[in-house]
Amino acid sequence: MEFATTLLIAVGLAMDAFAVAISGGTGVREDRCRYALVVGALFGGFQTGMPVLGWLGGASITSIIGVYGRWIAFLLLVLIGGKMLIEAVRGDGDGVQFAGGSVATLLVLAVATSIDALAVGVTFALLDTPILWPAITIGVVTFAISAAGVLIGSTFSRVSGRKAGILGGVILIALGLRILLEHTVL
Repeated sequence: MEFATTLLIAVGLAMDAFAVAISGGTGVREDRCRYALVVGALFGGFQTGMPVLGWLGGASITSIIGVYGRWIAFLLLVLIGGKMLIEAVRGDGDGVQFAGGSVATLLVLAVATSIDALAVGVTFALLDTPILWPAITIGVVTFAISAAGVLIGSTFSRVSGRKAGILGGVILIALGLRILLEHTVL
């Protein structure tokens, strides 16, 4: 898989984390840099690990799936992107508070924002793509975008977080369509 495609997937996956980081950042007044580093590290760390877990699970079923792997990869990306679009339009996830929140709250948010990356890991396995560099790319991009989200959260409204979710969903749907079109014989 091309690096540009991997980078677009990373940005698309990071949009959920960015939206949550912006929302949570709105309540952070003190120690903004510390919160940015902690949230970036947690979100980026989980976004690195989840695709690996998904890839390991997906690699074990690729021989069973066979020629349908591309269609399944397409469906997974479209479903993930569609879910992100719906959540962004509905405004799901608004009201996240980092300041005064517990480590457990941050861990739950890190897991919640990285579930989509698990499914993308399965997609990488179905496409027979090695996972190490894509997972690292996804984690680094998510770290940077999440940390930035916390830092700018106090100046941007929650509406900006919704726009990030919409952008992420559109990117993932477009990539799903690209995979389908590249591997479909007309």
